[in-house]
Amino acid sequence: MLIVRDLAIEIGARRIVDPVSFTIGDGEKVGVVGRNGVGKSTLLAVLRGETPEHLRIGGGVTHQGSLSHLPQEPIPGGLGVEPIGLSHVLSARGLDQLDADMQHARHAMAADPTDETIERFTTLEADFGERGGYEAESEVARLAAGLGLDESLLLEDLSSLSGGQRRRVDLMRVLYEQPDIMVLDEPTNHLDMAAKRWLFDELERFRGTVVVISHDLPLLDRAISRVLALRDGQLREYKGNYSSYLAQDESRRLSEEKLAVAQDAEISRLKTLADSMRGQTEARARKAKVLDRRVGKLEAGRVEVTKKERTVKFRLPEPPRSGDVPMTVENIAVRYGNLDVLRDASFITRRGDRILIVGRNGAGKSSLLRCLAGTQQPQVGAVRFGANVEVGYFAQEHEQLDFTKTVLEHLADATVETEVQRRALLGAFGLKGSAAHQLPGTLSGGERAKLAVAILAASQANLLLLDEPTNNLDPASVDALGEMLRQWRGTIVAVSHERSFVERLEPTHAVLLPEEYFDLWRDDYFDLIERR
Repeated sequence: MLIVRDLAIEIGARRIVDPVSFTIGDGEKVGVVGRNGVGKSTLLAVLRGETPEHLRIGGGVTHQGSLSHLPQEPIPGGLGVEPIGLSHVLSARGLDQLDADMQHARHAMAADPTDETIERFTTLEADFGERGGYEAESEVARLAAGLGLDESLLLEDLSSLSGGQRRRVDLMRVLYEQPDIMVLDEPTNHLDMAAKRWLFDELERFRGTVVVISHDLPLLDRAISRVLALRDGQLREYKGNYSSYLAQDESRRLSEEKLAVAQDAEISRLKTLADSMRGQTEARARKAKVLDRRVGKLEAGRVEVTKKERTVKFRLPEPPRSGDVPMTVENIAVRYGNLDVLRDASFITRRGDRILIVGRNGAGKSSLLRCLAGTQQPQVGAVRFGANVEVGYFAQEHEQLDFTKTVLEHLADATVETEVQRRALLGAFGLKGSAAHQLPGTLSGGERAKLAVAILAASQANLLLLDEPTNNLDPASVDALGEMLRQWRGTIVAVSHERSFVERLEPTHAVLLPEEYFDLWRDDYFDLIERR
């Protein structure tokens, strides 16, 4: 259970959450919704008990029972005693450390079987069993199978896993912990349709409390029974799933409009009547003052109509013209240890192509894109660029951002020259006001994605390499990004798991992995995106 009393959150001069009180009861499934940058992840951090230095927090939050958190972004190296997936998962119950302690105790007992060493090992073994250590192998295997993760990858270093594989490992850890409260931030990022369906079932069966941020609308419809909607600092509660929330929110807004019209009409009528009585008899003048007071009360209590959320639109500038063949990819091979991820990837781009790299998690999509961007060297092969080509790279984990620079400072070397122009550009991507002086680490995942796109917009890039550009974006921003890129006249090579984005983008070609086959785009490739 989570109990929130008079919670208020501010960052700088901006109020993220006006004072609010609510309770999330045992077993409730609650979705937190709102546009990118409104403060959803910040709210979740405070609900978990975190108090970052850059925030001013009023009121209080208490939770009863154990709490586990799925962050938007992975923790480098994981939380286990070893930087491998299995250790990270087992650390949810402390079994990784217990297993290591048991090994030391077993060796000590074998070397010197005293009462003390025997008791030490026996105590640790009993604790290991009580925490489910002897059932861990089968339970971890069940979670890996449900999420579509090859068990052998759990023994690999976490840093070698793809974004989708690492997301599955992090989800396994939260589910394996079996806490009383799960706090999940964008749990379906990188997941294919089969893994999403499995996760939906798992959350429905989970008997504890779930608080989730997700822009995956089917998840919000199927898995939750209550919505907390954050907008302009106000947190409103709605009973039911996401579809019910949308209907209730629109009904409330229409009621507000109707009441506001009635109030305006009554205020106008009373003002007209009061004005007609002024300058007449003393009695009528007193009545006019009475009417003035009624008008004042009506104006003070006038309902404020919630504005409709504005349509999101992004725009990239017209790119410089490149040569007819912006990029040629020849025989790219990538190997990690004994694992061949890519063997012979080859294709040629033409100016204006919109190419989508399609394949299951771990098939080498991000590895190929990093080789194209020059941030990773292949074991074999080459990437050749044509005449007048400027490359812009959107990295999956936003590695291109400098976390010591403010948002505005990221545009210091851009083509936009004045601060006014830079602020206007940032504002066009939803980064307005004080956000310009924030560090990337204080932004939401969606805001960091928008900053990365804004940097591309401020460059002279005419060849964009995009690795999962829609992760953490709200649905309106996903559609706006796809539409913007469809209309752009440069060349695009992208990796995406988001069907609505791909539909808006209207790809011209596909690179299929692991087949390493280059083809004209066909609509049946949408199935590969969802099965990914």
